[in-house]
Amino acid sequence: MLRTRRTGNGQVLFILSGRFETEDIQQLQQLLAVETSGQQLTLDLRDVTLVNQDAVKFLQSCEADDIKLENCPLHVRRWIDQVKDSRRRRRV
Repeated sequence: MLRTRRTGNGQVLFILSGRFETEDIQQLQQLLAVETSGQQLTLDLRDVTLVNQDAVKFLQSCEADDIKLENCPLHVRRWIDQVKDSRRRRRV
């Protein structure tokens, strides 16, 4: 499930809950793409219970694009960091 909330300071908050898997990525990409450039985009992951490898790679790329990940569950954060570290090692 995906909800969107805009705050008064121009921040756009996308609230994700439940499972976040491959089939959800395209929908979220489309929503992120229509947002005005320069706005702070945030993904709130507090209620995310399950992710797959594609979702983790997508979340890592969001973070690399300065999209803030808020309330990221520890198991998801560790997986994102592993993906980030493995990409750094490949570049060296």
